Amino acid sequence: MIKKFKTLLPVKSSLITLYIALTLPIPFISSEQLKIPSSFLFILGLFLIINITSDYVETCEKQISYRTSIISRAFGKKNWEIFWEEIKSIKSLPTSQGSRVFYFTDEKGKNLLIPQRIENFDVFLNKLEQKTKINTECISYISPLWTYKLLTLLSCLMIIGEFILFLV
Repeated sequence: MIKKFKTLLPVKSSLITLYIALTLPIPFISSEQLKIPSSFLFILGLFLIINITSDYVETCEKQISYRTSIISRAFGKKNWEIFWEEIKSIKSLPTSQGSRVFYFTDEKGKNLLIPQRIENFDVFLNKLEQKTKINTECISYISPLWTYKLLTLLSCLMIIGEFILFLV
């Protein structure tokens, strides 16, 4: 049975609302000859940000797969898959922001980044531990979920403020 783990909604919404908050005013403040191109580019950028936040993980009895969109692949993100029995260890590395990222290490020494921004992360970790017999107790989201929710709220407040300023 295939189980799909999509990107967390708070992660997607924070990135999308931040994009809108930062770029929405541009078509309105552009000169007349740039209004159409800037509006087109705003819509294109919105399409791109929605598309690149649609990556997901699939698990089944044999393997785990990370799937990206065509656009994400064009920007360098790659699909990957690994059989459960090929995972020999999980390596942890600190980030510059003070959290930790985790990598699957296979029998050949290849490292694959463990997705840490997916829905039902605890279910994913349980399946990972069950299939590999590797302790996943120390693995958590890369950032606390409240940070994404706060960013979404602040971005929405910026959008509301922009609308108010344009109406006044």
